[in-house]
Amino acid sequence: MGRLVAIVGRPNVGKSTLFNRLTQTRSAIVDDTAGTTRDRQYGKVDWCGQEFSIVDTGGWVVNSDDIFEEEINKQVEIAIEEADVILFMVDATTGVTDLDDHVAAILRRSGKPVILVANKEDVGTARYNIPEFYSLGLGDPFEVSSANGSGTGELLDEVIKEMPEPKEDDQPEADVPKFAIVGRPNAGKSSLINAFIGEERHIVTDIAGTTRDSIYHRYDKFGFDFYLVDTAGIRKKQKVNEDIEYYSVIRSIRAIEASDVCILMIDATRGIEAQDGNIFSLIQRNKKGLVVCVNKWDIAEDRSLEAQKRFEQAIRGKFAPFTDFPVIFTSAVTKQRIYKVLETAIDVYKNRRRIIPTSQLNTYMLEQIAITPPPSNKGKFVKIKYVTMLKDAVIPTFVFFCNLPQWVKEPYRRFLENKIREHWDFHGTPIAIFMRDKS
Repeated sequence: MGRLVAIVGRPNVGKSTLFNRLTQTRSAIVDDTAGTTRDRQYGKVDWCGQEFSIVDTGGWVVNSDDIFEEEINKQVEIAIEEADVILFMVDATTGVTDLDDHVAAILRRSGKPVILVANKEDVGTARYNIPEFYSLGLGDPFEVSSANGSGTGELLDEVIKEMPEPKEDDQPEADVPKFAIVGRPNAGKSSLINAFIGEERHIVTDIAGTTRDSIYHRYDKFGFDFYLVDTAGIRKKQKVNEDIEYYSVIRSIRAIEASDVCILMIDATRGIEAQDGNIFSLIQRNKKGLVVCVNKWDIAEDRSLEAQKRFEQAIRGKFAPFTDFPVIFTSAVTKQRIYKVLETAIDVYKNRRRIIPTSQLNTYMLEQIAITPPPSNKGKFVKIKYVTMLKDAVIPTFVFFCNLPQWVKEPYRRFLENKIREHWDFHGTPIAIFMRDKS
Protein backbone atom coordinates (compact mmCIF):
# COMPACT_ATOMS: atom_id res chain seq x y z
CA MET A 1 0.00 0.00 0.00
CA GLY A 2 1.13 3.58 -0.60
CA ARG A 3 2.28 5.56 2.44
CA LEU A 4 1.76 9.32 2.55
CA VAL A 5 3.01 12.02 4.94
CA ALA A 6 1.66 15.58 4.87
CA ILE A 7 3.43 18.66 6.26
CA VAL A 8 0.93 21.23 7.56
CA GLY A 9 1.05 24.41 9.62
CA ARG A 10 0.62 28.18 9.40
CA PRO A 11 2.73 30.27 6.97
CA ASN A 12 6.47 30.81 7.42
CA VAL A 13 7.15 28.01 9.89
CA GLY A 14 9.55 26.24 7.50
CA LYS A 15 7.37 23.58 5.84
CA SER A 16 8.96 23.90 2.40
CA THR A 17 12.47 23.98 3.87
CA LEU A 18 11.74 20.73 5.72
CA PHE A 19 10.26 19.23 2.54
CA ASN A 20 13.46 20.04 0.63
CA ARG A 21 15.57 18.66 3.47
CA LEU A 22 13.70 15.33 3.71
CA THR A 23 13.47 14.77 -0.06
CA GLN A 24 17.05 16.00 -0.62
CA THR A 25 15.83 18.33 -3.37
CA ARG A 26 15.28 22.04 -3.86
CA SER A 27 11.95 21.67 -5.65
CA ALA A 28 9.87 23.65 -3.12
CA ILE A 29 10.28 27.43 -3.31
CA VAL A 30 11.43 28.91 0.01
CA ASP A 31 10.79 32.58 0.77
CA ASP A 32 9.98 34.75 3.78
CA THR A 33 6.80 35.98 2.07
CA ALA A 34 3.67 34.39 3.53
CA GLY A 35 1.68 32.35 1.02
CA THR A 36 4.64 31.46 -1.22
CA THR A 37 3.57 27.81 -1.40
CA ARG A 38 0.31 27.56 -3.35
CA ASP A 39 0.88 24.74 -5.80
CA ARG A 40 1.56 21.54 -3.92
CA GLN A 41 4.87 19.70 -4.05
CA TYR A 42 5.23 15.93 -3.91
CA GLY A 43 8.37 13.95 -3.22
CA LYS A 44 9.84 10.63 -2.10
CA VAL A 45 11.71 10.09 1.15
CA ASP A 46 14.02 7.11 1.70
CA TRP A 47 14.99 6.52 5.33
CA CYS A 48 16.74 3.38 6.60
CA GLY A 49 15.57 1.39 3.59
CA GLN A 50 11.93 2.48 3.91
CA GLU A 51 10.27 4.73 1.34
CA PHE A 52 7.22 6.94 1.63
CA SER A 53 5.68 9.87 -0.23
CA ILE A 54 5.52 13.33 1.27
CA VAL A 55 3.42 16.37 0.34
CA ASP A 56 4.17 20.00 1.17
CA THR A 57 1.07 22.15 1.77
CA GLY A 58 0.42 25.87 1.82
CA GLY A 59 0.26 27.78 5.09
CA TRP A 60 -3.11 27.69 6.85
CA VAL A 61 -4.52 31.23 7.23
CA VAL A 62 -7.86 32.79 8.18
CA ASN A 63 -9.23 36.29 7.55
CA SER A 64 -6.20 37.28 5.46
CA ASP A 65 -5.94 39.51 2.37
CA ASP A 66 -4.66 36.61 0.26
CA ILE A 67 -7.16 35.89 -2.52
CA PHE A 68 -5.90 32.28 -2.52
CA GLU A 69 -6.67 31.76 1.19
CA GLU A 70 -9.80 29.64 0.67
CA GLU A 71 -8.22 27.46 -2.02
CA ILE A 72 -5.03 26.87 -0.01
CA ASN A 73 -7.05 25.90 3.07
CA LYS A 74 -9.16 23.45 1.04
CA GLN A 75 -6.05 21.75 -0.27
CA VAL A 76 -4.58 21.52 3.23
CA GLU A 77 -7.83 19.81 4.33
CA ILE A 78 -7.50 17.30 1.47
CA ALA A 79 -3.88 16.55 2.44
CA ILE A 80 -4.92 15.97 6.06
CA GLU A 81 -7.74 13.69 4.93
CA GLU A 82 -5.50 11.61 2.66
CA ALA A 83 -2.35 11.36 4.79
CA ASP A 84 -1.28 8.39 6.91
CA VAL A 85 0.91 10.57 9.15
CA ILE A 86 0.78 14.36 9.60
CA LEU A 87 3.76 16.56 10.49
CA PHE A 88 2.38 19.65 12.23
CA MET A 89 5.05 22.34 12.06
CA VAL A 90 5.23 25.24 14.49
CA ASP A 91 7.78 28.03 14.90
CA ALA A 92 9.83 27.77 18.09
CA THR A 93 10.91 31.42 17.80
CA THR A 94 7.36 32.74 18.24
CA GLY A 95 5.74 30.16 20.50
CA VAL A 96 2.05 29.22 20.23
CA THR A 97 -0.18 31.49 18.11
CA ASP A 98 -3.93 31.59 17.53
CA LEU A 99 -3.42 29.98 14.11
CA ASP A 100 -1.46 27.14 15.71
CA ASP A 101 -4.38 26.53 18.07
CA HIS A 102 -6.79 26.56 15.12
CA VAL A 103 -4.77 24.01 13.12
CA ALA A 104 -4.21 21.83 16.20
CA ALA A 105 -7.97 21.63 16.77
CA ILE A 106 -8.47 20.42 13.18
CA LEU A 107 -5.73 17.81 13.56
CA ARG A 108 -7.10 16.49 16.84
CA ARG A 109 -10.46 15.92 15.14
CA SER A 110 -8.83 14.14 12.20
CA GLY A 111 -7.96 11.06 14.26
CA LYS A 112 -4.70 10.69 12.29
CA PRO A 113 -1.24 10.16 13.83
CA VAL A 114 0.15 13.69 14.30
CA ILE A 115 3.80 14.48 15.03
CA LEU A 116 4.36 17.97 16.43
CA VAL A 117 7.50 19.50 14.91
CA ALA A 118 8.99 22.59 16.59
CA ASN A 119 11.17 24.18 13.90
CA LYS A 120 13.95 26.80 14.18
CA GLU A 121 15.06 25.47 17.57
CA ASP A 122 18.60 26.64 16.70
CA VAL A 123 17.64 30.33 16.48
CA GLY A 124 18.60 32.35 19.55
CA THR A 125 16.64 31.37 22.66
CA ALA A 126 13.88 29.64 20.67
CA ARG A 127 14.23 26.32 22.49
CA TYR A 128 13.04 27.95 25.72
CA ASN A 129 9.64 28.51 24.02
CA ILE A 130 9.18 24.84 23.16
CA PRO A 131 7.39 23.80 26.40
CA GLU A 132 4.54 26.12 25.34
CA PHE A 133 3.60 23.69 22.58
CA TYR A 134 2.45 21.05 25.05
CA SER A 135 -0.70 23.20 25.35
CA LEU A 136 -1.69 22.10 21.83
CA GLY A 137 -2.49 18.64 23.18
CA LEU A 138 -0.52 16.78 20.50
CA GLY A 139 2.21 15.19 22.56
CA ASP A 140 5.92 15.86 22.78
CA PRO A 141 7.25 18.38 20.24
CA PHE A 142 10.21 17.24 18.14
CA GLU A 143 12.90 19.92 18.13
CA VAL A 144 14.36 20.35 14.63
CA SER A 145 16.05 22.85 12.40
CA SER A 146 14.92 22.31 8.81
CA ALA A 147 17.59 24.80 7.72
CA ASN A 148 20.59 22.80 8.95
CA GLY A 149 18.97 19.36 9.40
CA SER A 150 19.44 18.94 13.14
CA GLY A 151 16.83 16.64 14.68
CA THR A 152 15.48 15.42 11.33
CA GLY A 153 16.90 11.92 11.78
CA GLU A 154 14.99 11.41 15.03
CA LEU A 155 11.91 12.88 13.35
CA LEU A 156 12.11 10.38 10.48
CA ASP A 157 12.53 7.52 12.97
CA GLU A 158 9.26 8.62 14.59
CA VAL A 159 7.51 8.91 11.20
CA ILE A 160 8.44 5.31 10.37
CA LYS A 161 7.26 4.20 13.83
CA GLU A 162 3.87 5.95 13.40
CA MET A 163 3.31 4.72 9.85
CA PRO A 164 0.46 2.18 9.90
CA GLU A 165 1.21 -1.26 8.55
CA PRO A 166 -1.24 -2.64 5.96
CA LYS A 167 -3.34 -5.57 7.09
CA GLU A 168 -2.44 -8.94 5.60
CA ASP A 169 -6.04 -9.41 4.50
CA ASP A 170 -5.80 -6.27 2.38
CA GLN A 171 -2.86 -7.53 0.31
CA PRO A 172 -3.34 -9.07 -3.14
CA GLU A 173 -1.40 -12.12 -4.27
CA ALA A 174 2.18 -11.05 -4.83
CA ASP A 175 2.69 -12.90 -8.12
CA VAL A 176 -0.40 -11.42 -9.85
CA PRO A 177 0.26 -8.20 -11.83
CA LYS A 178 -1.20 -4.96 -10.49
CA PHE A 179 -2.21 -2.27 -13.02
CA ALA A 180 -3.15 1.28 -11.99
CA ILE A 181 -5.18 3.49 -14.29
CA VAL A 182 -4.10 7.06 -13.61
CA GLY A 183 -4.52 10.42 -15.26
CA ARG A 184 -5.99 13.86 -14.78
CA PRO A 185 -9.70 14.42 -14.21
CA ASN A 186 -12.09 13.58 -17.04
CA ALA A 187 -9.48 11.71 -19.06
CA GLY A 188 -11.73 8.63 -19.07
CA LYS A 189 -10.32 6.56 -16.20
CA SER A 190 -13.72 5.55 -14.84
CA SER A 191 -15.01 4.79 -18.33
CA LEU A 192 -12.06 2.50 -18.99
CA ILE A 193 -12.51 0.73 -15.65
CA ASN A 194 -16.21 0.22 -16.44
CA ALA A 195 -15.34 -1.05 -19.90
CA PHE A 196 -13.00 -3.63 -18.38
CA ILE A 197 -15.26 -4.94 -15.60
CA GLY A 198 -18.59 -3.97 -17.20
CA GLU A 199 -21.75 -5.89 -16.36
CA GLU A 200 -19.86 -9.12 -15.73
CA ARG A 201 -19.59 -8.40 -12.02
CA HIS A 202 -19.00 -12.05 -11.18
CA ILE A 203 -15.48 -11.85 -12.60
CA VAL A 204 -14.52 -9.13 -10.11
CA THR A 205 -13.30 -9.96 -6.62
CA ASP A 206 -12.91 -6.92 -4.33
CA ILE A 207 -10.16 -7.16 -1.75
CA ALA A 208 -11.19 -5.03 1.22
CA GLY A 209 -9.03 -2.03 1.97
CA THR A 210 -9.51 1.11 3.98
CA THR A 211 -11.32 4.09 2.47
CA ARG A 212 -7.97 5.82 2.07
CA ASP A 213 -6.17 2.99 0.31
CA SER A 214 -6.44 1.76 -3.24
CA ILE A 215 -9.04 -0.91 -4.00
CA TYR A 216 -7.97 -4.00 -5.93
CA HIS A 217 -10.29 -5.68 -8.44
CA ARG A 218 -9.31 -9.17 -9.59
CA TYR A 219 -9.86 -9.50 -13.35
CA ASP A 220 -9.66 -13.02 -14.77
CA LYS A 221 -11.49 -13.00 -18.08
CA PHE A 222 -10.42 -13.61 -21.70
CA GLY A 223 -7.18 -15.25 -20.56
CA PHE A 224 -6.12 -12.29 -18.42
CA ASP A 225 -5.36 -12.46 -14.72
CA PHE A 226 -4.40 -9.27 -12.93
CA TYR A 227 -5.44 -6.80 -10.25
CA LEU A 228 -6.87 -3.49 -11.36
CA VAL A 229 -5.89 -0.74 -8.92
CA ASP A 230 -9.05 1.34 -8.91
CA THR A 231 -9.05 4.82 -7.38
CA ALA A 232 -12.17 6.20 -9.05
CA GLY A 233 -15.09 7.11 -6.80
CA ILE A 234 -13.58 5.73 -3.57
CA ARG A 235 -13.79 8.94 -1.55
CA LYS A 236 -16.43 11.54 -1.01
CA LYS A 237 -15.59 14.68 -2.98
CA GLN A 238 -17.65 17.35 -1.19
CA LYS A 239 -14.45 19.16 -0.28
CA VAL A 240 -12.80 18.88 -3.67
CA ASN A 241 -14.70 21.23 -5.99
CA GLU A 242 -12.19 23.21 -8.07
CA ASP A 243 -9.32 21.49 -6.25
CA ILE A 244 -10.07 18.27 -8.11
CA GLU A 245 -6.68 18.25 -9.88
CA TYR A 246 -4.90 18.37 -6.53
CA TYR A 247 -7.13 15.60 -5.25
CA SER A 248 -6.35 13.49 -8.35
CA VAL A 249 -2.59 13.77 -7.79
CA ILE A 250 -2.95 12.71 -4.14
CA ARG A 251 -4.99 9.70 -5.30
CA SER A 252 -2.51 9.01 -8.10
CA ILE A 253 0.35 8.77 -5.60
CA ARG A 254 -1.40 5.91 -3.82
CA ALA A 255 -2.48 4.17 -7.03
CA ILE A 256 1.02 4.39 -8.53
CA GLU A 257 2.75 3.08 -5.40
CA ALA A 258 0.34 0.14 -5.26
CA SER A 259 0.97 -0.96 -8.85
CA ASP A 260 3.49 -2.73 -11.07
CA VAL A 261 2.44 -1.03 -14.31
CA CYS A 262 0.66 2.30 -14.72
CA ILE A 263 -1.78 2.97 -17.55
CA LEU A 264 -1.56 6.75 -18.01
CA MET A 265 -4.74 8.12 -19.57
CA ILE A 266 -4.44 11.20 -21.80
CA ASP A 267 -7.49 13.00 -23.22
CA ALA A 268 -7.15 13.16 -27.02
CA THR A 269 -9.54 16.12 -27.17
CA ARG A 270 -7.42 18.25 -24.83
CA GLY A 271 -3.89 17.23 -25.75
CA ILE A 272 -0.95 16.93 -23.36
CA GLU A 273 -1.19 19.19 -20.32
CA ALA A 274 1.07 20.01 -17.40
CA GLN A 275 -0.87 17.63 -15.17
CA ASP A 276 0.01 14.72 -17.48
CA GLY A 277 3.67 15.60 -17.00
CA ASN A 278 3.24 15.72 -13.21
CA ILE A 279 1.68 12.26 -13.12
CA PHE A 280 4.33 10.88 -15.49
CA SER A 281 6.98 12.24 -13.09
CA LEU A 282 5.29 10.38 -10.23
CA ILE A 283 5.39 7.16 -12.27
CA GLN A 284 9.08 7.67 -13.04
CA ARG A 285 9.93 8.56 -9.44
CA ASN A 286 8.26 5.37 -8.25
CA LYS A 287 10.02 3.28 -10.95
CA LYS A 288 6.88 1.74 -12.42
CA GLY A 289 6.17 0.31 -15.85
CA LEU A 290 4.26 2.59 -18.23
CA VAL A 291 1.61 2.27 -20.93
CA VAL A 292 0.28 5.55 -22.34
CA CYS A 293 -3.37 5.35 -23.37
CA VAL A 294 -4.70 8.20 -25.52
CA ASN A 295 -8.43 8.03 -24.84
CA LYS A 296 -11.43 9.56 -26.67
CA TRP A 297 -9.68 9.06 -30.01
CA ASP A 298 -13.11 8.38 -31.56
CA ILE A 299 -14.13 12.02 -31.04
CA ALA A 300 -10.80 13.69 -31.83
CA GLU A 301 -11.02 16.36 -34.54
CA ASP A 302 -8.28 14.80 -36.68
CA ARG A 303 -8.05 11.01 -36.52
CA SER A 304 -5.73 10.57 -39.49
CA LEU A 305 -2.59 8.43 -39.32
CA GLU A 306 -0.47 11.58 -39.62
CA ALA A 307 -2.27 13.18 -36.65
CA GLN A 308 -1.74 10.03 -34.64
CA LYS A 309 1.99 10.10 -35.38
CA ARG A 310 2.21 13.79 -34.44
CA PHE A 311 0.39 13.15 -31.17
CA GLU A 312 2.69 10.24 -30.32
CA GLN A 313 5.80 12.32 -31.11
CA ALA A 314 4.51 15.11 -28.87
CA ILE A 315 4.01 12.64 -26.01
CA ARG A 316 7.51 11.21 -26.33
CA GLY A 317 8.97 14.71 -26.58
CA LYS A 318 7.15 15.78 -23.42
CA PHE A 319 8.28 12.72 -21.47
CA ALA A 320 11.90 12.59 -22.74
CA PRO A 321 14.50 11.28 -22.01
CA PHE A 322 12.45 8.15 -21.21
CA THR A 323 10.78 7.39 -24.55
CA ASP A 324 10.76 3.57 -24.76
CA PHE A 325 7.12 3.02 -23.82
CA PRO A 326 4.00 1.99 -25.77
CA VAL A 327 1.36 4.53 -26.85
CA ILE A 328 -2.12 3.19 -27.69
CA PHE A 329 -5.02 5.21 -29.14
CA THR A 330 -8.32 4.04 -27.67
CA SER A 331 -11.94 4.82 -26.94
CA ALA A 332 -13.31 3.54 -23.63
CA VAL A 333 -16.87 4.27 -24.80
CA THR A 334 -16.69 2.22 -28.01
CA LYS A 335 -14.14 -0.21 -26.47
CA GLN A 336 -11.82 0.44 -29.39
CA ARG A 337 -8.44 -1.23 -28.68
CA ILE A 338 -9.04 -1.41 -24.91
CA TYR A 339 -8.00 -5.07 -24.79
CA LYS A 340 -4.83 -4.10 -26.63
CA VAL A 341 -4.11 -1.94 -23.56
CA LEU A 342 -4.37 -5.01 -21.31
CA GLU A 343 -2.20 -7.15 -23.59
CA THR A 344 0.43 -4.40 -23.70
CA ALA A 345 0.35 -3.90 -19.92
CA ILE A 346 0.96 -7.65 -19.48
CA ASP A 347 3.92 -7.41 -21.89
CA VAL A 348 5.38 -4.47 -19.95
CA TYR A 349 4.95 -6.42 -16.70
CA LYS A 350 6.88 -9.35 -18.22
CA ASN A 351 9.60 -6.99 -19.49
CA ARG A 352 9.88 -5.53 -15.98
CA ARG A 353 10.64 -9.02 -14.60
CA ARG A 354 12.92 -10.13 -17.45
CA ILE A 355 16.32 -11.56 -16.43
CA ILE A 356 19.21 -11.69 -18.91
CA PRO A 357 21.79 -14.46 -18.37
CA THR A 358 25.18 -13.06 -17.42
CA SER A 359 26.95 -14.88 -20.25
CA GLN A 360 24.65 -13.37 -22.92
CA LEU A 361 24.92 -9.95 -21.32
CA ASN A 362 28.74 -9.96 -21.36
CA THR A 363 29.00 -11.42 -24.86
CA TYR A 364 26.91 -8.63 -26.38
CA MET A 365 27.68 -5.63 -24.18
CA LEU A 366 31.46 -6.04 -24.01
CA GLU A 367 31.48 -6.18 -27.81
CA GLN A 368 29.49 -2.93 -28.00
CA ILE A 369 31.75 -1.31 -25.40
CA ALA A 370 34.83 -2.34 -27.41
CA ILE A 371 33.35 -0.65 -30.50
CA THR A 372 32.38 2.51 -28.55
CA PRO A 373 34.46 2.74 -25.35
CA PRO A 374 33.86 5.40 -22.67
CA PRO A 375 35.50 8.78 -23.43
CA SER A 376 38.93 9.32 -21.88
CA ASN A 377 39.33 11.80 -19.05
CA LYS A 378 42.60 13.70 -18.56
CA GLY A 379 44.50 11.04 -20.44
CA LYS A 380 43.09 8.15 -18.44
CA PHE A 381 40.82 5.51 -19.94
CA VAL A 382 37.84 3.77 -18.38
CA LYS A 383 37.98 0.00 -18.88
CA ILE A 384 34.71 -1.84 -18.36
CA LYS A 385 35.56 -5.46 -17.55
CA TYR A 386 32.33 -7.17 -16.59
CA VAL A 387 28.57 -6.65 -16.45
CA THR A 388 25.85 -8.44 -14.53
CA MET A 389 22.14 -8.04 -13.86
CA LEU A 390 20.77 -7.95 -10.32
CA LYS A 391 18.18 -10.66 -9.73
CA ASP A 392 15.99 -9.17 -6.98
CA ALA A 393 15.89 -5.49 -8.00
CA VAL A 394 12.61 -3.59 -8.29
CA ILE A 395 13.32 -2.72 -11.94
CA PRO A 396 15.83 -4.21 -14.42
CA THR A 397 19.18 -3.17 -12.91
CA PHE A 398 22.59 -3.63 -14.56
CA VAL A 399 25.92 -3.27 -12.80
CA PHE A 400 29.06 -2.54 -14.86
CA PHE A 401 32.40 -3.16 -13.17
CA CYS A 402 35.26 -0.91 -14.27
CA ASN A 403 38.48 0.72 -13.07
CA LEU A 404 37.22 4.34 -12.87
CA PRO A 405 33.45 4.28 -12.24
CA GLN A 406 33.32 7.95 -11.18
CA TRP A 407 34.34 9.03 -14.69
CA VAL A 408 31.49 7.32 -16.50
CA LYS A 409 29.11 10.20 -17.10
CA GLU A 410 25.37 10.27 -17.85
CA PRO A 411 25.65 10.38 -21.68
CA TYR A 412 27.60 7.10 -21.70
CA ARG A 413 25.20 5.51 -19.22
CA ARG A 414 22.42 6.41 -21.62
CA PHE A 415 24.41 4.85 -24.46
CA LEU A 416 24.68 1.61 -22.47
CA GLU A 417 20.95 1.67 -21.72
CA ASN A 418 20.12 2.22 -25.39
CA LYS A 419 22.29 -0.73 -26.41
CA ILE A 420 20.55 -2.96 -23.85
CA ARG A 421 17.14 -1.84 -25.11
CA GLU A 422 18.15 -2.42 -28.74
CA HIS A 423 19.07 -6.05 -28.07
CA TRP A 424 16.54 -7.08 -25.38
CA ASP A 425 12.90 -6.14 -24.94
CA PHE A 426 12.50 -3.77 -21.99
CA HIS A 427 9.76 -1.76 -23.68
CA GLY A 428 7.75 0.23 -21.15
CA THR A 429 9.93 -0.31 -18.09
CA PRO A 430 12.67 1.94 -16.68
CA ILE A 431 16.22 0.58 -16.43
CA ALA A 432 18.86 1.37 -13.81
CA ILE A 433 22.57 1.47 -14.71
CA PHE A 434 25.25 1.40 -11.97
CA MET A 435 29.02 1.58 -12.28
CA ARG A 436 31.13 -0.20 -9.64
CA ASP A 437 34.85 -0.24 -8.98
CA LYS A 438 36.83 -3.33 -10.03
CA SER A 439 40.46 -2.38 -10.61
